[in-house]
Amino acid sequence: MSSSAEPQPKLFTPLSAGDIDLRNRVVMAPLTRNRATPGSDAPNALNVAYYRQRASAGLIISEGTQISQQGQGYIWTPGIHSPAQIEGWKAVTEAVHAEGGKIVAQIWHVGRVSHVSLQPGNKAPVAPSAILAPTKTYLESGFVPVSQPRALAAEELSGIVADYTRAAENAREAGFDGIELHGANGYLIDQFLKDGTNRRTDAYGGSIENRLRFPLEVVDAVTKAIGKGRVGIRVSPVSPANGVSDTDPQAVFDRLAAELGARGLAFLHVVEGATGGPRDIAPFDYLALRRAFGGVYIANNGFDRETAIEAVESGRVDAVAFGKAFIANPDLVERLKRNAPLNTLQTETLYGGDARGYTDYPFLAEKAA
Repeated sequence: MSSSAEPQPKLFTPLSAGDIDLRNRVVMAPLTRNRATPGSDAPNALNVAYYRQRASAGLIISEGTQISQQGQGYIWTPGIHSPAQIEGWKAVTEAVHAEGGKIVAQIWHVGRVSHVSLQPGNKAPVAPSAILAPTKTYLESGFVPVSQPRALAAEELSGIVADYTRAAENAREAGFDGIELHGANGYLIDQFLKDGTNRRTDAYGGSIENRLRFPLEVVDAVTKAIGKGRVGIRVSPVSPANGVSDTDPQAVFDRLAAELGARGLAFLHVVEGATGGPRDIAPFDYLALRRAFGGVYIANNGFDRETAIEAVESGRVDAVAFGKAFIANPDLVERLKRNAPLNTLQTETLYGGDARGYTDYPFLAEKAA
């Protein structure tokens, strides 16, 4: 490239998120693909190839990775609570690092979005309150309704916090550059935050301060374990994913963002609007959220090349996370740089299966050949 070339859009320039240095601001969003090893839920060679292909992202956020068997909501999703799982993830992180990439583990407890067949001893899934989720999960037989949950006792919560902490420590042992807490899309942390799913009358329910208590206990534990500069969190203030809702999401998430900002987290990753759906589903001031946090803000949901470049150039966001575009385009960063056409997503191969629709999407060079 000659020196007279136009400066590249800020989307393609480096960014430091806490202690994690990104070579560009194109982030690969966490994407559940249900291709972990059956029986062990450990990552395998196919997963290694998939992540290696996408290592040109400024940051890869791994697919949701359960912190315990209780935290699992779907079949064949990877965990990070057994030696085999840690070893499987080591091969993934080594492959990404060999390509010059950065990767964090999204650590996950699904709460009520599970099925008895996935739970230890076929017990009921757990939740802040015993409210059935109006959603489905994915089992060997396909999509089925989730099971009725039971409400967690207050004295059980410290054990779940300990599971998050161990998962964060295991992620670092596996070579991840950090972790992202899954606080979005109607899973356990989100269930505690929102009054539609949290009807508790103890210290963990009711007021906003009380509903923030468990999420912040998790944040404080994992930052103490691996350092605040290696911890981010994903939230979805107004997304109805998995049947969650809140009567005043702006108040809840502004307060949460301020608390997270005061703790110096590496990044705040926000699903703006409905997960995988319209961005304007409900009124919400994301700039206020960003100001309340004060740190690196990663926006997600429905961005294309033009809107991503504009969002970063304007300073509204620091980076943009792409989901489905990264599934179909392993070299998404290069395609966005060149304004090249994108591969078409194969929706029928999203969940479960083999290399088809997983590691066989063509790169630009292959397409040209």
